[in-house]
Amino acid sequence: MAYHPDENRYRSMEYRRCGNSGLKLPAVSLGLWHNFGDATLVENSRALLQRAFDLGITHFDLANNYGPPPGSAERNFGRILQEDFLPWRDELIISTKAGYTMWDGPYGDWGSRKYLIASLDQSLKRMGLEYVDIFYHHRPDPETPLRETMKALDHVVRQGKALYVGLSNYPADLAGQAIAILEDLGTPCLIHQPKYSMFERQPEEGLLALLREKGVGSIAFSPLAGGQLTDRYLNGIPADSRAASGSRFLSPGQITAETLEKVRQLNALAAKRGQKLSQMALAWVLRHDDVTSVLIGASKTAQLEDAAGMLANRRFTAAECAEIDAILNNDRSR
Repeated sequence: MAYHPDENRYRSMEYRRCGNSGLKLPAVSLGLWHNFGDATLVENSRALLQRAFDLGITHFDLANNYGPPPGSAERNFGRILQEDFLPWRDELIISTKAGYTMWDGPYGDWGSRKYLIASLDQSLKRMGLEYVDIFYHHRPDPETPLRETMKALDHVVRQGKALYVGLSNYPADLAGQAIAILEDLGTPCLIHQPKYSMFERQPEEGLLALLREKGVGSIAFSPLAGGQLTDRYLNGIPADSRAASGSRFLSPGQITAETLEKVRQLNALAAKRGQKLSQMALAWVLRHDDVTSVLIGASKTAQLEDAAGMLANRRFTAAECAEIDAILNNDRSR
């Protein structure tokens, strides 16, 4: 049966302006890092994408190496795009990235002009697109001159292969330099994608203030700390969880007694707010006007529904913020 999106999809989602640009992003975006590679049934991926769009989630975030194997998330997304979403392409924001290892040899990694332009060409072919809405440099390259990397981003915009460009995983000082170069080249940096959650607060140490000053948006990845900021691990490590599988992104060693105690206290506060812990954690990231969107992963449509449902209660009182800080700082005196 042909897919027809929900006619009410734009009524409940919040759309936030991305920095000083003309672009708005949904408060919740869907990342295709996991659950869209060849190890996942394509029908499950299709159901996630359809439900996301029905909820007003218009932004789908990929990278060249997402899978597994690398490239398969873009290829599978491209198939579903062509079969289900093509009539609504202009209602979607599709982003991809390059910067991590993608192919063998010296030209398939980091940030050279050679790698970035070739990688975007490959990504467009896999997805069956003429352009992406946002193209990111995925991580800083310690050896390639920063201006070369930024000129490659400027070039793909001038080619019409990307509408906007962004940075990911750049520390504040280097991000400031990159933003200045892009401004000088005439292709402003649209957005920065940092890792940010209750358990990862480094962006507060200068990066968010820099982005606000420069008029650059931001989208937080891993806002649930790999699943730690959910009710998933409240009673131990489930056998089918990411931590139990020995994932390099969340190991059993990270689920410490101290972490679990913080999670339990946060969960209790979320319950008082009438939310799930995952919803409160997403709302907490979005408490900053500097954060344009939270980027979530999902393996079930219910997770998307929970994330979108967070918007009904995403404000915090000063007392709640103080209580969260006390929990995170392990303040026993509160």
